[in-house]
Amino acid sequence: MKRVIFNQKGGVGKTSISCNLAAISASKGFKTLVIDLDIQGNSSEYLLGEQYRTLEDNAADFFKQKLSLFGKAKEAGDFIYQTEFENLFVMPSNPELAVIERELESRHKIYKLRDALNKLESEYEHIYIDTPPALNFYSRSALIAADTLVIPFDCDSFSKVALIGLLETVEEIREDHNPELGLDGIVVNQFQTQAKLPQQLIAEMIEEGLPVFDQYLSSSVKMKESRSQQTPLIYLAPSHKLTQQLCALHDSLGELMEARRAKSA
Repeated sequence: MKRVIFNQKGGVGKTSISCNLAAISASKGFKTLVIDLDIQGNSSEYLLGEQYRTLEDNAADFFKQKLSLFGKAKEAGDFIYQTEFENLFVMPSNPELAVIERELESRHKIYKLRDALNKLESEYEHIYIDTPPALNFYSRSALIAADTLVIPFDCDSFSKVALIGLLETVEEIREDHNPELGLDGIVVNQFQTQAKLPQQLIAEMIEEGLPVFDQYLSSSVKMKESRSQQTPLIYLAPSHKLTQQLCALHDSLGELMEARRAKSA
């Protein structure tokens, strides 16, 4: 299963959701991989610590070899590192992703991630792809490579406008590149129960038939603590309300995956 977490709007929680769902998956015994395609490297730092910046092989190097910019080609697995958490692995980001993006696009390397992940899928049971907050070469590559998409949504009126545009983009990528790309659903993040606007926006989306998950992720300082301590919530605070919401979301995603498998069988 290859799942991409994407919204072209920044600050909606892609990294927090990607890393915590992956950590929950790993804690349940699934060999799990996180691919960090955001040049900011937030997922890499969250799961590997600041030392990720010194690693010689990373996501940028993976793509650079597709341009034949250095030596003998390596397998995708050579760019992956195990975290301190059992069953949890990362292909870390690097700022050089920004440097090589234009050349990758001009030389039509958009399918290289898909090809690599199709091979890695035999080794990793769950693969999560954290994407940049923009519709660029890397986010398109992820959408082409993935089986399913999760969209974080932060209950902002501007977010809803961006959401409609994103759904149109997803449909275009389905038609042109990845007809099997499924939409798992929309995850409401940083939810505040006392605020009226979030309730209104969620009601509108449900009325319009959009697939909104029942699990709303609460706004909590515990997430900031988790990221500052570079420890996913399932390990830092397993009984916390937000952790339990993420676990319930993980279970819902698992049910969707099983339903798809049964349908295709």
